[in-house]
Amino acid sequence: MSATSKTAIVTGSSSGIGCGVAREFLDGGWNVVLNGRNEARLREAAKRLGRPAQLAMVAGPTFEKTTGESMVRAAQDRFGSVDVLVNNAGEFAGKPFLDVTEQDLEHYWRVNLKGTYFTTQAAVRAMVDQGRGGSIVNITTVLIEHAMSWITATAPLITKGAIRALTTLLAAELAPHKIRVNAVAPGFIHTPLMEGADHGRLAATSVADRVGEPGDISAAVRYLAESTFVTGHVLNVDGGFVTARR
Repeated sequence: MSATSKTAIVTGSSSGIGCGVAREFLDGGWNVVLNGRNEARLREAAKRLGRPAQLAMVAGPTFEKTTGESMVRAAQDRFGSVDVLVNNAGEFAGKPFLDVTEQDLEHYWRVNLKGTYFTTQAAVRAMVDQGRGGSIVNITTVLIEHAMSWITATAPLITKGAIRALTTLLAAELAPHKIRVNAVAPGFIHTPLMEGADHGRLAATSVADRVGEPGDISAAVRYLAESTFVTGHVLNVDGGFVTARR
């Protein structure tokens, strides 16, 4: 298959990392299905990305099973296949452990973990039916492996830990279908989520002495999507945050 005949679904792709990942695949000649909860923002992202012949859009929250099913259907109807799923959609906000409510936990479970789980189910069904395998790349975080005392965000982070576990488990379960499952664990990345953050303090956590850019993550995602002998791997893209200190 040529790259132009392959299709990637990228959830949460109206801005930030997701939009960067979509651009990376488009630059490589792939078709892309964009997704976001806000249809107006999604259309703006599609306009910025250009290449309408290579794009489809599905608005809706990933925690609704019908959204994942609609993305898969759009990929198949418009482009003929589902080859890669990038589970990027999710939310993150800080709150001290003792202040976390039952509603907070339910919110992050639904938005981060449930969305990833059921969107993956929809994509895997299509990949199995197609019979030629595929690739799934999840987005987690290095904060699962190396926590910081001043980052108080247990509610969203435990869902990211669950996504990391799901990556390992599915890599084994789906291997007979030639479906590879990997994850990218970003460090601190310059996205809308970081508005108002102390970039100097965040940059100081990495030996690269900078905050990452969406392009750093998108390159890693595409590598994992296309590397046929890599599965069950979590790739830290963090400027050395986990493995080194200045």
